[in-house]
Amino acid sequence: MKQLEERIQHEVARLRKARRERSLRSSVIHGARMWLNGQEALHFASNDYLGLSFDPRVREAAQVATMRYGGGATGSRLISGNHPEVVMLEAELASWHGAEASLVFSSGYAANVGVISALAQPEDVIFSDELNHASIIDGCRMTRSKVVIYRHADVDHLCWLLRKTRCQGQRFVVTDAVFSMDGDIAPIGDLLDVARRFEAVTVLDDAHGVGVLGTRGAGTLEALGIPVADDIVVIGTLSKALAAQGGYVIGRRILIDYLVNRSRSFIFSTGLAPSCAGAARKARKIAEHEAWRRERALSLSDALRVGIRELGYLVLDGSTTIVPVIVGDEQHAIAMSDFFLKKGVYVPAIRPPSVPEGRCRLRLCVTAAHEMTDIERVLEIFEEWKETAYNDFFVTSLAKGGERG
Repeated sequence: MKQLEERIQHEVARLRKARRERSLRSSVIHGARMWLNGQEALHFASNDYLGLSFDPRVREAAQVATMRYGGGATGSRLISGNHPEVVMLEAELASWHGAEASLVFSSGYAANVGVISALAQPEDVIFSDELNHASIIDGCRMTRSKVVIYRHADVDHLCWLLRKTRCQGQRFVVTDAVFSMDGDIAPIGDLLDVARRFEAVTVLDDAHGVGVLGTRGAGTLEALGIPVADDIVVIGTLSKALAAQGGYVIGRRILIDYLVNRSRSFIFSTGLAPSCAGAARKARKIAEHEAWRRERALSLSDALRVGIRELGYLVLDGSTTIVPVIVGDEQHAIAMSDFFLKKGVYVPAIRPPSVPEGRCRLRLCVTAAHEMTDIERVLEIFEEWKETAYNDFFVTSLAKGGERG
């Protein structure tokens, strides 16, 4: 125990010295406002992209489900936790995406880990985008498959790796559909063409596309006009635009039956609480029929992206609600985030390990709860920061941020 304690103390001290120690802060979110440790602020850090977490219809649906089926699922879904609310949710998700069936997990992380680790076998090869989410990376590690990393969104590199890498089993191409830190969309059409050339199955994590993209909000595939197919496995989440909690996978009925029997994060986890399933059902319906929500969030995101770029900052290209402003240096990113908070706006600094060294950033998430006046306030603060710190510090930050590894 003494050795373990010393190891823990050493690691905490190392993180503290590098200013990378994280801590939890109490936060209450209501639309575009938040109370962080009691301090009120306008916030741009929420994944509640459609502004539905406080919608009275969503909250009422959660309350009704709780009163009808109880506060918790009471057990794993294979034992006692498969209540009617989650069964109905799965049917609605499958219909929404145009798939035969779906399976709901307790979280998006559990869905990614559970699906990938259940599908890939030791003789298989997984080709994974270098900027994939940690849950995808962990899912790949849990398999005993060979994992090959291709350069971010580089279809030519993927094709070259598929050609040169020997595989005795099944090939998988695994990627985020919308990348959470860069806000860009994977070149899915080209990825599918290459994957199909090598008879690879494509696994897409569409956590940040569901609800936000597509004519009915069904996600990135719908937005691109790509139908669900046998060689595509789509994983989504209930905890972002759908304002609840949980994750899910859609696909053929035989795939879902297989995962029920072989996905460990599904089998050995307590089922989704009735309130979460009820809230997600209502939010999904609203997302499908109230297109103005995603149109507003995307329009405000575009305005913010253009405005920050016009001020001279390095903003990554994108067409989603995620707007990353590359700073480069970690301490500069923290200083900028602190400056924003003092001005009454919460914009988090994103640092390693969430992003690579030298690619620290401010990551702004725009939602349908924001107003144009909120966008204007953020641009004012970026202008103030530029005037306050326009020296070698500011110029160096932009130069470092411009380098892409």
